[in-house]
Amino acid sequence: MSIRVVLADDQTLIRAGFRLIIDLADGMEVVGEATDGRQAVELARSARADVVLMDIRMPVMDGLEATRVIAAAEDLAGVRVVVLTTFEADDNVLAALRAGAGGFLSKDVEPEELIRAIRVVAAGEALLTPRATRGLIDRLIAPERERRPLVPPALAMLTDREREVLRLAALGRSNEDIAEQLTLSPLTVKTHVNRTMTKLGVRDRAQLVVIGYQSGLVRAGDQP
Repeated sequence: MSIRVVLADDQTLIRAGFRLIIDLADGMEVVGEATDGRQAVELARSARADVVLMDIRMPVMDGLEATRVIAAAEDLAGVRVVVLTTFEADDNVLAALRAGAGGFLSKDVEPEELIRAIRVVAAGEALLTPRATRGLIDRLIAPERERRPLVPPALAMLTDREREVLRLAALGRSNEDIAEQLTLSPLTVKTHVNRTMTKLGVRDRAQLVVIGYQSGLVRAGDQP
């Protein structure tokens, strides 16, 4: 079954370039193009999208608000948003991750990386490779934490093992990597991750990264 992708960007050339790359890939197809956030939300629903590639700066409704709407809609619970950005150190990217985006990509992403990213997010994982994520985290989340620590009260509800899994997930580790390091099965790790997200009230693994850094469980410079 093909991965159904919606492209949301007000620049025609960006959409055309992404469409060409995606339509040439096996097992995925572009099922709609939106020029603003409102259209993106409508297409995510009507085209039964699996993944929305979402630009942040768009007219009518920006990508940040569109991401919030998609993340909050029960009938769009299976839709994953990947934020497209020109600048990695963009405050709006951090806000989009908090709003429920599953990850972010630079608009000059290489074709093979774009395809890999879509597959990762469609499979329910967050697009949180250590290389891509740590640059954003180091420049945005760490300075914010120095000004005002933010520790969700629910963090106290986590078991020691769940805290450990949260820390490793926030470093961009996959379930398989965490399982190997902690000598657990990938299924057990997945259970810990799901329970942690439930306790913290988040729906996406990307938000675990934000919480991990903001709470101090992970610090800028920590090794993945």
